[in-house]
Amino acid sequence: GLFVWRLRNAGARQIPCRFVHLYHVASNRLITFQYFNFLKRMYVTQCNKDLSQRAKPKPDSIVSPFHELQQLDQEKKDVHRISSVSPVHQSWSEMSSRNGLREMKSASETEDSVIPVGAESKEDRQWKEMKLRLDDLPGILARLSKIKLTALVVSTASAGFAMAPVPFELTCFLLASLGTGLASCAANSINQFFEVPFDSNMNRTKNRPLVRGQISPLLAVCFAASCGIPGIALLTLGVNPLTGALGAFNIFLYTCCYTPLKRMSIANTWVGAVVGAIPPIMGWTAATGSLDAGALLLGGILYSWQFPHFNALSWGLREDYSRGGYCMMSVTHPGLCRRVALRHCLALIGLSTVAPVLNITTWTFPVISLPINLYISYLGFRFYRDADRSSSRKLFFCSLWHLPMLLLVMFTCKKSVLEKEDKGDLPGGSHEMAMEIRLP
Repeated sequence: GLFVWRLRNAGARQIPCRFVHLYHVASNRLITFQYFNFLKRMYVTQCNKDLSQRAKPKPDSIVSPFHELQQLDQEKKDVHRISSVSPVHQSWSEMSSRNGLREMKSASETEDSVIPVGAESKEDRQWKEMKLRLDDLPGILARLSKIKLTALVVSTASAGFAMAPVPFELTCFLLASLGTGLASCAANSINQFFEVPFDSNMNRTKNRPLVRGQISPLLAVCFAASCGIPGIALLTLGVNPLTGALGAFNIFLYTCCYTPLKRMSIANTWVGAVVGAIPPIMGWTAATGSLDAGALLLGGILYSWQFPHFNALSWGLREDYSRGGYCMMSVTHPGLCRRVALRHCLALIGLSTVAPVLNITTWTFPVISLPINLYISYLGFRFYRDADRSSSRKLFFCSLWHLPMLLLVMFTCKKSVLEKEDKGDLPGGSHEMAMEIRLP
């Protein structure tokens, strides 16, 4: 009995020591608050060997200096005067009653002073209806249709028309350019209509017209229909049915395939590259009325160019894409993003070499275009090796001037219509047109 009593006393004395030991072990092994802060900053986490996205919490809004001064003044008003220490002989009930009266008076004073400030802030936070003025409508519609991207699409379609091995026809060129531009405006407007809830989470797209409520969704859909239907009709009836079919297919591919795939799979980048490769093919078919190897070559050049261009752009926007929930290579597969960009930079050299083989340009084109193709390949290698924002930014800005310069060099090295007519390489129907041009 004495032995059992001794063991119980020893165990009771060791209980506090055991609790302290468990506390130290838990603090060393368990996840602390700092780990949670670190996990909160991560955008992509790996769980069960599957990559999943986690949205970054939005930062707190920055308070203006004017509101900070108002808050400081209010805090100064809320500070209570420290009362003197009451004598010892006062009873506890008297002290508590007096303190309660003082708190009630101070609370009533602070409520009277806080009410107007709170009312003002509440009015500021309320949603206000935005009135659309007719003067602002052209700029809003230009941003809705992504006018810069539309201009790039029209320029690539014009390059395809100019590279076609047929005599230049101004009326057909203007109709094809106008129809392609209208189709691009329609596709971009529908794309923004579908992506309003996701664009609102991204810093790059949160100021778009539909996100800010500058126009209604009904007006955006009506604008898209008023651009898409006349654009496809113009390409079909004014140019040729093949070009109109390509334009309609490109709108479908961009709005119904590429747009939903952006939140489902990284395959959206390859689908988007096909969308960007179709406009020069449309320009070629508008001039010739047929789908030749030259049209596919121009489409292949635009297809490969888009990977270093977009992958370099998306590398600097990884946080935005992750916050918006878009599944991009730069977010989920950063290594693949850099490899694909470098691979297609090198593919531009090979595609430039194929142009004279297909009798589209002279052999001077691969030689003249080699320096600019080597330079973008060098920047693609730097991006693949360094994997930082600086290298991605250099590659992106290089892609902006690389494409127009490459197309300009390609146009200057184009084989003339007369040379192809002498060799009999013109497509069907072009031989008679070339003979008419040669007549006085």
